[in-house]
Order: sequence, then structure tokens, then C-alpha cells
Amino acid sequence: MSSLNPAVADFRSETYPEFSGKIQDTYIEGYVPNSLSAPHSSLLRTSTWVGMGLMMGSVPFAGILIWALGVITEPAGLQSDAQHQTLLWIGIITTIVGVVVASFLIWFGRRNYRRYRAETGRKD
Repeated sequence: MSSLNPAVADFRSETYPEFSGKIQDTYIEGYVPNSLSAPHSSLLRTSTWVGMGLMMGSVPFAGILIWALGVITEPAGLQSDAQHQTLLWIGIITTIVGVVVASFLIWFGRRNYRRYRAETGRKD
């Protein structure tokens, strides 16, 4: 069919509508958007998901840190003192780096939502 045929629907403009102005101007009073399809949704950002994954990934390193502290305070087993210190520092460094990087990525991924809240004056 011809692209000039008015009977053929424009799939792109119907599926991905272009809004003029700000989308929050079209919201009904009192509506709190929580949709994944909202343009300010933090769940659409890769950095948010990578940050959450890194935050979960830092849990095993926190476990290494806790285990090393436990072994230092209550020595048992055949490991030398140098191994405890090494594991302690590995746990400290990797936990701190993982949490800091993850926190930054989550903060960065939520930038559009913070801007939306500032523009609309929302408190939630």
C-alpha cells in the first residue's frame, strides 16, 4: 500500500506518541505516576540496574570482611595471621568501592525523577 493512503494507520506515531510540552502537564490532579512507561521512570535507566546489581554484588565482599573480623577475634583453624589480614583488607576495599560505585550509579540513574520532582513540586 502507499504511504499516502489515509486508511493506513501510522504505527510509529500511535505507539510512541510525541507529547508537546511536559508530560506532567497532562496528568489529572492528584495522579501519582508510577508507570514503567513514564519518561522520568528510574527503572528505564541502565545505570540504575547496574548500580542495584553492584550493590547486591558487594554483599559477598561484606561477608568476607565479617568472616575475617570473626577469625581475627576468635582464631581457629590452620590459617596464618597474614591470611586474615589479607582477607580483611580485601573485604574492606571491595565492599567500600562496590557500595560507593553502586550508590553513585543509582543516584545518577534517578536524575530524571529528581528533575521531575523539582519541576512539579512533588514531595513523594
